[in-house]
Amino acid sequence: MTDLPIYIAGKKVVDGERFSILNPYTGEAIASAIKGDKSHIDRAAEDAKLNAPAFKRADWLRAASALIGYHSEELARILSSEVGKTIREARIEVDRAARIFALAIGETERLSGEQAPFGAQPNGQHRFGFFVRRPVGIVGAITPFNVPLALAAHKIAPALGAGNAVILKPAEQAPVAAVRLIEILYEAGFPPESLSVITGFGPDAGLPLIQHERVGFISFTGSREVGRQIPGWAGPKKVTLELGGNCPLIVAPSADVNAAAEAACRGGFAQAGQLCISVQRAIVHESHYQKFVVSLSHKAESLKLGDPLDESTDMGPMIDSEALDRVGAWIADQVGAKIMTGGEAAPPFYRPTVLTDVPRDAKMSCSELFGPAVIVYPYQTADEAIELANGTPYGLQAGVFTQDLNEAFDFANRLEFGGVMINEAPTFRSDLMPYGGTKESGLGREGVRFAMQEMTETKVVGFKNVEL
Repeated sequence: MTDLPIYIAGKKVVDGERFSILNPYTGEAIASAIKGDKSHIDRAAEDAKLNAPAFKRADWLRAASALIGYHSEELARILSSEVGKTIREARIEVDRAARIFALAIGETERLSGEQAPFGAQPNGQHRFGFFVRRPVGIVGAITPFNVPLALAAHKIAPALGAGNAVILKPAEQAPVAAVRLIEILYEAGFPPESLSVITGFGPDAGLPLIQHERVGFISFTGSREVGRQIPGWAGPKKVTLELGGNCPLIVAPSADVNAAAEAACRGGFAQAGQLCISVQRAIVHESHYQKFVVSLSHKAESLKLGDPLDESTDMGPMIDSEALDRVGAWIADQVGAKIMTGGEAAPPFYRPTVLTDVPRDAKMSCSELFGPAVIVYPYQTADEAIELANGTPYGLQAGVFTQDLNEAFDFANRLEFGGVMINEAPTFRSDLMPYGGTKESGLGREGVRFAMQEMTETKVVGFKNVEL
């Protein structure tokens, strides 16, 4: 078992009260981590700084991307062991992390301002102005357990690229990959004081990070319940919040039903449904409903559950027994629903589940399950499908299967989601796109270019009595 350190501006700390990190599949402790607290956050914030030109930051990002690739198998096995995702899923995440740092290279080199055309206003005559982007100073990054490496990369790479220092607080269930990532970034050349990682629990380490007066920006990915409180805790500082979803997949009359069912299976059961853009509801035109239900159920039944490190495993376990019990309780609570397949725990797994006849106002239809279950609803008209899809407080992403271009644009226009994927599951995410939701799915956007805009301030400079 590994005793994880924390790093405070490059200084390795090994002493302190510890807690265990459990392998979700075996239940065995794979590491211990320090219970970080306000004193650690205070020290990290006091020492945090990054003062380097853009070309140096780009060089360090390039080295970081290469080193993540070099350590890819080590990182993948860490992810599989601490989160329970299959080794194939873990390798994809590591590759994403390396590419996110690579994406940040070009954005770092292009980060700039532009001229402010003062002369376009009467009071701007004989004046010259421009604006530039300046780093906020310190970015506090708080990451969830489900995608601990790639989501850390999504916060750290743009923050460093924009010239900020970073204090990372990873999820208490999955800090091993995060600590290893910080070590790799030190190896890549980033100055020690530019990076800290503090393990621990939200009230002890996360809240002091959010509230610290020297931290200029908070990037948080986690639950809606916690996220709604962060702006109040943070006070007058910038925040980006990614707070989950209840993502629909609409299958229109012209859709390829088999492709849609395959996308629903892939999107609903990847990482045991523990993704904020997991397919939770399939809304299927009545002409395809029966075929879709049968096809999705068969595909779900064919998934192999087992050791995440086994190359043939399709779906891994729930993160812990609490999550397993919660999913079971939610599904058991769907009065009148029909379970087409699954609907039972096989600890540490919850079997891939397909349900029909779930009331449209049921908790599972409106809130985020974060587990391996897909509800299938029939619909008759596009208006009905859109009303049902939008009938949730969340608005992260949606998917639509259709061969009708006009219909695709109509759905894309009227669906109240931050992203609408045509002929693809809502689970699709490109790391260069603006990513985030509407309604209670959060505030702001991730994606390297867009995160860098969030993590910088605009400064205007004006000159009087200047003609150019």
